[in-house]
Amino acid sequence: MTPKLTRRHLLGLGALQTAAALGLTRIGRASALQGASYSPALVIGSGYGGAVAALRLGEAGVRTTILEMGALWNRSGPDGRVFCSTGAPDHRSMWFRSRTEAPLATFLWLDVVNKDISPYPGVLDRVRYADMSVYVGRGVGGGSLVNGGMAVTPRRGYFSEVLPQVDAGEMYATYFPRANAMLGVNTVDPAWFESTEWYRYSRVSRKHAAHAGLRTTFVPNVYDFAYMRQEAAGTVPRSALAGEVIYGNNHGKRSLDRTYLAAALGTGNVTIETLHRARAVRREPDGTYVVTADRVDLTGKVVGTREIGCERLFLAAGSIGTTELLLRARETGALPGLNAAVGQGWGPNGNVMTGRANHVWDTVGANQSTMPVMGIDDWDNPDNPVFAEIAPLPTGLEHWVSLYLAITRNRERGTFTYDPATDTVRLDWSRAQSAVSVASAKRLFDRLNARNATIYRYDLFGGNKTFADDFTYHPLGGCVLGRATDDHGRVRGAPGVYVTDGALIPGSIGVNPFVTITALAERTMARVLAEDYAR
Repeated sequence: MTPKLTRRHLLGLGALQTAAALGLTRIGRASALQGASYSPALVIGSGYGGAVAALRLGEAGVRTTILEMGALWNRSGPDGRVFCSTGAPDHRSMWFRSRTEAPLATFLWLDVVNKDISPYPGVLDRVRYADMSVYVGRGVGGGSLVNGGMAVTPRRGYFSEVLPQVDAGEMYATYFPRANAMLGVNTVDPAWFESTEWYRYSRVSRKHAAHAGLRTTFVPNVYDFAYMRQEAAGTVPRSALAGEVIYGNNHGKRSLDRTYLAAALGTGNVTIETLHRARAVRREPDGTYVVTADRVDLTGKVVGTREIGCERLFLAAGSIGTTELLLRARETGALPGLNAAVGQGWGPNGNVMTGRANHVWDTVGANQSTMPVMGIDDWDNPDNPVFAEIAPLPTGLEHWVSLYLAITRNRERGTFTYDPATDTVRLDWSRAQSAVSVASAKRLFDRLNARNATIYRYDLFGGNKTFADDFTYHPLGGCVLGRATDDHGRVRGAPGVYVTDGALIPGSIGVNPFVTITALAERTMARVLAEDYAR
């Protein structure tokens, strides 16, 4: 479905373009904060949960400020593009790194995937812990800037199992449709999919899955498929068909800055402050909250620290960001009323990546769209539920590789702990816990390889590994709904503080999670505005 461009959207898009043209770090109504120390509502993070919170608050007439750690990605560089491509990364690619850290380590065992770059507040970050790392988006729009756009509504049965306290009927009748409409979710035209060279890689994997008795299914996306068809015809600038995805898309993708955030800015009640890293929160004697945030420049240098008070605080810094803020506040005594569930229930959504080597006659195509539209769906297998996204590997050359990001049903959960000596948060997650996901994915792909007489690729992930189990694109949990919060995201022990992001979901949802995060945020905001703001 194509999102309706309202006057509010157009006003918001204009505000983003003005800020980009002038190189501003503040977007929207300057009078909302103007460097002052108070905002009625403060939102930490501009990803899915934060964008929903800001829009609904702005619509209700609540002056709202978003603090975003990353930059505004709406200004072209010297090459005329906002984002760099996956195959030719530069300083825009990663958050203050001197070298890129893509999911693939090598190709044909050669160190040709990652490149040396200049440190800069790039759009993608890889947050590393001892045995797990987490990919997150940095910028206005958060993870929507760097994901593959797969907009999947979870199986109702599994959703109810994971979040039994949530009314599934209400979610599937109201909040999932609302989220999908606002996000601009659409589907690829099946006839075009069957004929275009750009999805040959998906069709080959579908054929191999069928040989193994496995079902495949189309999945929706927020990339504009009408635009993609124009790309293929050569009538518009290419993005998904030009190798752009993990470091951002210059065209075609309906990221949050073009949907929810544009509409939020268009209310006239929302301001976004970029390059602000919130690092602490405390409660004042009068019941208001104060957030301490460092301002950084384009070199990463802290150029100032601000303390911003608010009546209500909405945490949407992502699973790890939100959990870190609350955990630090509890352990340092700034918010002593937080319960023991803060920091618990984290998981990587069972993510595992693997690659297969196809036969020489099974070409996957030198031209590959970067937007996945199909997955192997064996989630209903009671012995080994797996959903495997058929992922692109756009090198511009025929490579005979089928690549997959598998989502497995891994019941293992990690815990965040705070180290007062270093003022840092540690994730307790072991390789043994990841091995549960590897074993599940291996059972599916062993079956697929056996039926097609194919083998795994050993040259992609370093150390001759056939499965990459040390990173996730889908971090979930840490402040689980109904445990660290009440059943609508209100933080227990901190009245007026809310969680609206993936920290609410206990470690697994069975599909790409951003539609679920968005729908849950819509549910939270509907209840909060009806009850808490009516008092």
